[in-house]
Amino acid sequence: MKKLAALTLSLFLLYGPAFADTPKDADAQPAKPAQPAKPKAAKKTDKSDAAIAAQLEELREALQSQQEQLQLLKEELTKRDRQIDEAREAAAAANARATEASSKATEAVNTSAEVKTTAASLNTTVAGIKATNDTLKTEVDAAKADAQKESEEGPATIHIKGINITPGGFIAAETVFRNKATSSDVNTNLNGIPFSGSGLSKVTEFNASGRQTRVTLLVDTKVGDTKVTGYEEADFLSAAATSNGRESNSFSLRQRQLWAQAALGNGFTFTGGQMWSLVTETRKGITNRQEALPMTIDAQYTIGFSWARQYAFRVVKNFGDKLALGFSVEQAQDTALGGRGQLTQFFFNQATPSGGGLLNSSDTTGSTFNATPDFVVKAAFDPGWGHYEVFGLIRNFRDRIFPCTNATITVANLPAFCGGSATSTGGAFNDLRTGGGVGANLRVPLFNKKLDAGFHILGGDGIGRYGTGQLNDFTVRPDGTIAPIRGGQLLGTLEFHPNKKLDIYLNGGGEYAYRTAYTAVNNKGVTVPVGYGSPFFNNSGCDTEGVVPGSVTGVNPSATGTCQADIRNLIEGTIGFWHRFYQGPKGQLRWGIQYSYIVKNGWSGNGASPTAAVQPAGISPNGVDNMVFTSFRYYLP
Repeated sequence: MKKLAALTLSLFLLYGPAFADTPKDADAQPAKPAQPAKPKAAKKTDKSDAAIAAQLEELREALQSQQEQLQLLKEELTKRDRQIDEAREAAAAANARATEASSKATEAVNTSAEVKTTAASLNTTVAGIKATNDTLKTEVDAAKADAQKESEEGPATIHIKGINITPGGFIAAETVFRNKATSSDVNTNLNGIPFSGSGLSKVTEFNASGRQTRVTLLVDTKVGDTKVTGYEEADFLSAAATSNGRESNSFSLRQRQLWAQAALGNGFTFTGGQMWSLVTETRKGITNRQEALPMTIDAQYTIGFSWARQYAFRVVKNFGDKLALGFSVEQAQDTALGGRGQLTQFFFNQATPSGGGLLNSSDTTGSTFNATPDFVVKAAFDPGWGHYEVFGLIRNFRDRIFPCTNATITVANLPAFCGGSATSTGGAFNDLRTGGGVGANLRVPLFNKKLDAGFHILGGDGIGRYGTGQLNDFTVRPDGTIAPIRGGQLLGTLEFHPNKKLDIYLNGGGEYAYRTAYTAVNNKGVTVPVGYGSPFFNNSGCDTEGVVPGSVTGVNPSATGTCQADIRNLIEGTIGFWHRFYQGPKGQLRWGIQYSYIVKNGWSGNGASPTAAVQPAGISPNGVDNMVFTSFRYYLP
């Protein structure tokens, strides 16, 4: 359209003047004949032609100028067409880019959610990596510290050909004060607390000792999926026949524990040797070296605690660290025969050990002839809060009876098989009786593990030797047969842990032995008391101090007067603490103080005949002791 307008304008400019100079009637009028020009007219014509030529030149120049402008307009139009085309192309490209950008924006929006999720995951991963790095740094620092410690001090564990050897133990410096003497070191003879009439109750005693010093050696290795362990533990709380405290204090080393163990990958564990009895409470599962021992300084622990250290062969099956079942065959030994009175039969159940047999020939209590070992079964539960145990114990007792050997009955009253002799071995026989008991232990953490509470109970017939008070296992009936004494042991424990350096403990316990009493008729027809704790025993002198016995003055304190009382119960309360004022790579230093209050009560006895019509009131003797212990120990690292 612009090109057409320019062309029209050019034609108009070219031909417009010509049309303007042509006469209006030139086409309508015929031409007149030419007239001779007049000279004056010729001049006018010359002027007109010159003007026309000038106008034409001017028009030509104007046309040339218009043509140049048209050419410029054409070039400008061409340039603008080109710009329009470029603009269209740019717009198309822009539209394409916009579409692509929109698509990418949509993709970016979709990707943003994934990026956010990935970023959150990365943040979590980075936090985990940071925690892992911190842990690794801590472990590396600890490893460096351990390496530095080993380079400075040597390793705590020695490695030889795949076997780990770890020494341990502690050195102890300890004292004990008792306001009633028991003639004991830092291990109290708990059933030996004197009644008030004993000369021992009139004097105090103080002993200082390093004999509880302990040495241990742990050896372990792996054989396939089986862990093999050996453990040895010893101290100096033993006395040989020549031991004394007068100058060199030459007390002997004693074996506390010495056992070997194979722990299989299927959960079965086999252990054999000298160890803590399966009766003893553990802190987790049924595991050796995890025994829950009272925290006392007193090496005899505390009344109510059930335990023994003796030979045993133990089999344990562990079920996922939540349940463990154990069975143990253990060395049997009876506590001293209990009871007083006139027996109608002679018998024996023990003998003084033979020195050549390497038993202690100086042991005046004798060694019993065991028919069978003791058997213990236990189930232990660790549900996640606390530790719980139930267990059972089976024991057998035996003696040999001589029914024809008794000077208290007349020959006429002897059985026919005695052959008329009161000292005959005719009809002698062995008597075997079974005893045992059941018990339970529990221990629970309270107040964010700042307090541990424990409870123990064991009850049954003939279980005295498993109590720390060592009450009697059995007595005998009038015919000489064995009568296990029913009894029980009870202990409650509180252990406070205010901080990592301090432990405070309280124990309260008791042990009880029931009356196991009988009566018998002697050869004079008199009814006499027999057995344990008879109400007819004579306790009239239990509160009266007797004269010094024996022919050597100054050696033994006096016993009471006539006092046949058997122990009814032992009760003890204990409080103490341990303070670890150093604990680090060089070992541990701790000190502690313990106070114990103990009471021994005897069964009442009136000294009257069982057939007396009027029975006087019985006398129940008792003894009380206050004990203070101190300890300073260095534990090997």
